[in-house]
Amino acid sequence: MDFGKVDDLSTIDFTLPAPHPLTAQVLANSPKVAQPQIFVGPPVWSNKEWVGKIYPSTAREKDFLYHYSRQFNTIELNVTHYQIPSETTIARWRESVPNHFRFCPKWPQSISHEAQLVNVMLPSTQFVEAVQGLGPALGTTFLQLGPSFDTSKWAALENFLKVIPEGFPLAVEFRHPGWFEDQAQWQKTMDYFRQHNIGTVMSDVAGRRDVLHMCLPTPTLVLRFVGNDLHPTDYSRTDAWIDQLKNWLKDGLQTAYIFIHCGENTRAPELTRYWIEELNAKTGLSVESPIIRPQVVQGSLF
Repeated sequence: MDFGKVDDLSTIDFTLPAPHPLTAQVLANSPKVAQPQIFVGPPVWSNKEWVGKIYPSTAREKDFLYHYSRQFNTIELNVTHYQIPSETTIARWRESVPNHFRFCPKWPQSISHEAQLVNVMLPSTQFVEAVQGLGPALGTTFLQLGPSFDTSKWAALENFLKVIPEGFPLAVEFRHPGWFEDQAQWQKTMDYFRQHNIGTVMSDVAGRRDVLHMCLPTPTLVLRFVGNDLHPTDYSRTDAWIDQLKNWLKDGLQTAYIFIHCGENTRAPELTRYWIEELNAKTGLSVESPIIRPQVVQGSLF
């Protein structure tokens, strides 16, 4: 993931910001659940370098999703950003995963970036109907607004949200800095989201600390955590997040979708495993941890 990528991490303050005041209000007023639902996984399943590491050495590419879903319990489904999947594809995905697995499809860029949410009733309806075919395997969908989608386009966002079916799971990712600079507009937006049960996406990425807004208008967290190929800060940042999640879970967080990006994602399974093991150890949860097979290193005979 190139968004927010920097070459020199030594200049970055990775301290987590304080939670937005609305977050405490939302969690305090949310119904308490006996067992929160926590989903953690890398952002892709189609990675040939995982064969022999988290996939069997004989795994075929067409079976990668099957094997992925036996190691992780969620996926940031980026393929839907480029094309609305067919009914046949949706059925194949649904049948490949176990009951506890959740897909989190990304809205098509033709809707979010190209049309900027204007005159998109038909493709939006097609997308909603398509991903609803996932049934219980549908987690949340996330709408990533384009980098030029600023606060002047609030009316377009509001009009778009008004036609989303009630109860359809949705979280919105903001990228233009103006949303975080204009505190009055941000508060207005978050109040609207809270009223209509619409979530937000947070991104913890080195070069754009403003998108880590720490605001939960619903008791569901959607976090995109962008590591740096197992740099030491990946672990210290994870530790800070585990502490924050422990507090939010105690306060009333019901659900979390956490997507672990890590460079080109070759080592995303290792960072995801660290996240899960630390989360289980410090919160008492029992999220299943992936099994990573040692890699054979070919050495010289001389």
